[in-house]
Amino acid sequence: MAKDTPPRWDRKMQQRLARGEAAALGELYDRFASLVHNTAHLVLENQEAADQVTREVFGYVWENPDAFDPRQEGSMRSWIARLTRRQAVHRLRQTGTREIAERGEGSTEELEQRVRRAAVAARADYIVTSMPAPLRKALELAYFERRDYRQTAARLGVTEDEARRRLRLGLQLLSTAHTRPLDGPPPSAHGRSR
Repeated sequence: MAKDTPPRWDRKMQQRLARGEAAALGELYDRFASLVHNTAHLVLENQEAADQVTREVFGYVWENPDAFDPRQEGSMRSWIARLTRRQAVHRLRQTGTREIAERGEGSTEELEQRVRRAAVAARADYIVTSMPAPLRKALELAYFERRDYRQTAARLGVTEDEARRRLRLGLQLLSTAHTRPLDGPPPSAHGRSR
């Protein structure tokens, strides 16, 4: 997982991309490729499709660096994750629609349920990997290791009140994965030409 990216880094990266610095794209790829690929794979459950989405997302960022607006997107990491979810969901919907049309497998309602589950899972995964380590560790202990808040507090070396606070906040953050609407249509790569 990439570390939280400072806003200054985001601005400088955007400027470098806008100038067409290939090294900037390489640096951005090194920092976020695993996030993009893992998110796409989580949604699509297909290695080749995840590879394609990864190429599409970085292609879009390269062609459209000015599409990143920190006031709307927050960090560049959040923007790239959102682009990835949107593109992966779009591809999942396209593939599912084609399967329904060609093979008569499933229904539109089933496809939309599958798309929704995949989008929520990808968003939840992003939330967990982005939350501060103390919150993430408390959730891991409570849910993966089945520890109660007292055991979590003892394991983390914090008070029981602090353990409850971390668990509550972590769960509140995770709950937003279900309440946020699906992202809009995928970005098109109709940006500047090289």
